[in-house]
Amino acid sequence: MIRTIEDLHNERQRFQTAVGKQTANLLVCAGTGCVASGSLEVYEAIKAALQEQNVYATIDLLLEDGPHQDGITTVKSGCHGFCEMGPLVRVEPAGVLYTKVQVSDAAEIASAVRDQTVVERLLYKHPSTGEIYPKEDEIPFYKYQTRVALANCGHIDPDDIRAYIGHDGYSGAAAALSQPPAEVVQQVLDANLRGRGGGGFPAGRKWSIAAGVEADQKYIICNGDEGDPGAFMDRSVMEGDPHRVIEGMLIAGYGIGATQGYIYVRAEYPLAVQRLRKALADAEAYGLLGENILGSGFTFRLKVKEGAGAFVCGEESALIASIEGERGMPRPKPPFPAVSGLWGKPTIINNVETLANVPDILRRGVAWFRDLGTPSSPGTKTFALTGEVANTGLIEVPMGLTVRDVVFKIGGGIRNNMQFKAVQIGGPSGGCLTEDHLDLPLDYDSLQQVGAMIGSGGLVVMNEETCIVEVARFFMEFTQNESCGKCVLCREGTRRMKEILQKIVEGRGEVSDLALLQEIGESVQAASLCGLGKTAPNPVLTTMEYFRDEYLAHVEAKRCPAGVCAGLKTFAIVAEACRGCTKCARICPVDAISGKVKEPFVIDTEKCIKCGACVEACKFDAVVEVA
Repeated sequence: MIRTIEDLHNERQRFQTAVGKQTANLLVCAGTGCVASGSLEVYEAIKAALQEQNVYATIDLLLEDGPHQDGITTVKSGCHGFCEMGPLVRVEPAGVLYTKVQVSDAAEIASAVRDQTVVERLLYKHPSTGEIYPKEDEIPFYKYQTRVALANCGHIDPDDIRAYIGHDGYSGAAAALSQPPAEVVQQVLDANLRGRGGGGFPAGRKWSIAAGVEADQKYIICNGDEGDPGAFMDRSVMEGDPHRVIEGMLIAGYGIGATQGYIYVRAEYPLAVQRLRKALADAEAYGLLGENILGSGFTFRLKVKEGAGAFVCGEESALIASIEGERGMPRPKPPFPAVSGLWGKPTIINNVETLANVPDILRRGVAWFRDLGTPSSPGTKTFALTGEVANTGLIEVPMGLTVRDVVFKIGGGIRNNMQFKAVQIGGPSGGCLTEDHLDLPLDYDSLQQVGAMIGSGGLVVMNEETCIVEVARFFMEFTQNESCGKCVLCREGTRRMKEILQKIVEGRGEVSDLALLQEIGESVQAASLCGLGKTAPNPVLTTMEYFRDEYLAHVEAKRCPAGVCAGLKTFAIVAEACRGCTKCARICPVDAISGKVKEPFVIDTEKCIKCGACVEACKFDAVVEVA
């Protein structure tokens, strides 16, 4: 039990002393992505190999000079971020990173760590230059990152509260509880920590509003309802460093005078739910949640609330409705949650990443935080880097880093030596940027000026084989499916926009459809009730602005420049190459191909449904797509 700040300091020292007795520590990624690739089996295999070689160790903090503290340990850590290369194993303190590790590699890794050598074949090799990188911090994917929210992810066991304490955990809370609540709120205000959930509203301003409202009960809610396609930033923080989220909520609760809080996590994140619940239980057992925390007299308790996976519950008032047991639907504002939120009480809602930044602001100071990023967008931002980029994964960079640096330095450029075409930033609520925007700084204000937004941090890279119109249709279909239906503009407007885009990709579009699409999109933006509806048209409006020629090619020339849209494909048979084998005619599902045996066949383009079965069936490459 930790009752005072001195107890916290002593626990930290005990852990660090025990860790210092290790010869080496192997951190096996146990994030969702690596687990799916077999990392837990790798962990058990490495552990068994170390035991066979009689060099395996455990850290037992109950024994000051335990016999098992001077060997090699293995730890299941959170997400290392480099998902493209998983399963990942890091060797500390050497800083060596092994990629794509399999069970069969375990004995060789164990022997190499024991003998202080390196398994070179498992090191990262640059896809373009062929250069081999033994050290993790030398790999371009990591070299250009600055990790704050993700600082512990991949470096500690998320299920061990001692490991978090040993890495300065809860020292931010100790600093907060040693000063008046108003000073805590002022520090977050001075740091200009902007909400990392999408809108970028200053967290300190929310806190100050709630702190100024008189109430018998106030609440803190952590919004872990991350629903953007391809986004997994908050998930990785909750899975890999749950105590950081708890500490951020503890500080927020103290600042505004809240004694209760909820961590709202979608049920599709079972590992995050499991680790958060264990972290809460451990924090209470250690006295870091509950009554009289660190001898301050402050009481604070937390619960995990599982959401059913509705995208709209990422919106504040819909999330509150869900916790209250109602259907997750947005409510009109004002009043804002900071004044009247959960059960009518003042409520602060911050997303996972926002709260994960709070402990370091209290521990390291406002000046440290403002030295990162840009003056108007200080700090760092996590992104889920996906799509047609060589190195996909979870990254964290200072605000203001350019799109070019993210895609080509951290991401390693476009895979298969193809050309960059665009990047969709901010998920369904974001916008699509072009090659002209590669040197645009990634911060709230710069992106807003070009019609995009950081959003929660999804970043999808596209090459020249991507159809921009189809991308817009995909995001609009997602948003339309996730609309709660409460307001007409979002419910009907997104449906109509999806129908028009579907018509265009099927080859039935007309030039007049583009003007209608623009008009509906602007109306949905202006009159929807919540942020989901107001930002839903962003992918469509930005692609129409920056890729107008591609839309026109679809509706005027009836051609998909990327060759993706099946409805705009036209197939023909090259007479000189056709052997008259009849296979294409026999496989066609709509009898659109006719001819005589051993003579060239022809395709009836009116009947053809453009399925491409004939192309795959022809052994002589006689069936071709006509541009």
